[in-house]
Amino acid sequence: MNQLEMRAIYAQTLMELAAQDSRIVLLEADLMKASGTTVFRDRFPERTFNVGVAEANMVGVAAGLSAGGKIPFANTFGCFASRRTYDQFFISANYARLNVKLVGTDPGVSAAYNGGTHMPFEDAGIMRNIPKLVVFEPCDPVSLKALVIQSARHQGCTYMRLHRKAIETIYPENETFELGKGKVLNDGNDVTLIAVGAIAVAEALKAAEILIKDGISAAVIDMHTIKPIDTELVLQYAKKTGAILTCENHQVINGLGSAVAETLSEDYPTLMKRLGVDDEFGEVGTQEYLQERFGMTAKNYAACARELLKKKNNIQKKSK
Repeated sequence: MNQLEMRAIYAQTLMELAAQDSRIVLLEADLMKASGTTVFRDRFPERTFNVGVAEANMVGVAAGLSAGGKIPFANTFGCFASRRTYDQFFISANYARLNVKLVGTDPGVSAAYNGGTHMPFEDAGIMRNIPKLVVFEPCDPVSLKALVIQSARHQGCTYMRLHRKAIETIYPENETFELGKGKVLNDGNDVTLIAVGAIAVAEALKAAEILIKDGISAAVIDMHTIKPIDTELVLQYAKKTGAILTCENHQVINGLGSAVAETLSEDYPTLMKRLGVDDEFGEVGTQEYLQERFGMTAKNYAACARELLKKKNNIQKKSK
């Protein structure tokens, strides 16, 4: 499979959108090189605004541009996009019913050497609290391009977690996507792995390959939109497999796992386990080390799936 740099795909998609729609503008908090958007600035200098290291002000400026009819994409590291700008994004953009597209880069362990202070394990959870906000995370270059386009067309604010580095392409080039609708990547009957983002989705697919060698049929769902969650798809596979694992590069508190658990507890109680960061802060290290440290590996996903299936089989035996 081809490896493509996610930030390059993001910048290219923004340029394509901007060429078609003069309302598309870009805001940065002095991180254009990190975001890969210098090419956008070079092509559309009059539609690029670098506010400096002032993330809350960037969101305020974006809100003003939106109020003036523009479609602003505002980028910074995920830790700043969520924790630093939250009040401005909540009030000035969302409460005001505007159209700001906020992008948080380097989610979770992809922050690597930037360490615990810059490692957002809680950003999606923070954003889930904002009424009507769409929260999503693409898992590969194809889904990234399609979902950025969907975000630009969506009337209302969105928050995207953007993995900047080069990753393998999972989807075929012509795959279609819709915000709020998950994608089944691998069908299965025994257990369902619901994953989100570049790291977790790739590892979940590898886990399914490990499990099939044990005779375990694992479904894998790319739940790219955390809010609104695809309730229909969650319930469909809960009924089909009776065992759900959620996999995310985020705290298990108030992230994908919580969103799935909320759906199941209210509509179809199902045996499940949430995999991700368990109420911990981040730390410095390579992405490979950090994935091992926080259990974001195919090996761990497969082991947890086996344990969940044991519980499922024991429950079924007792009910007979």
